[in-house]
Amino acid sequence: MAKYELNDEAVARARELIETRQYVLDSDWGEVQPRAEAQNAYLENHGWEDYARWHLGLTAGAKDQTKARYAFVYGDFRRVHRTGLIACVYRASEWRHKAIELAAHDLLQQLDRAAGITE
Repeated sequence: MAKYELNDEAVARARELIETRQYVLDSDWGEVQPRAEAQNAYLENHGWEDYARWHLGLTAGAKDQTKARYAFVYGDFRRVHRTGLIACVYRASEWRHKAIELAAHDLLQQLDRAAGITE
């Protein structure tokens, strides 16, 4: 099983997006998560540094500037998706990547507070 490190820059970027209300509360993550074509287009227009900020996990041992390096995408390259954060929490907890699980959970709580979701 791959090991992942928490991408602190991605966490900071997600927090910034939430603070500026750049999020989607209801979406079908299976439909809106970035596919290979969208990833390639984003990389072409924005580069690896920006691409990395959309991924909460960094694959240990994978080379920088390869897609294999980045995991746990939480948005559509424009906005944070609540369902994307839920997917990150679920996947990280399923595979015991505790730092990513907790960071995604904290981001989800921040988003819910910002959106006024209290129950």
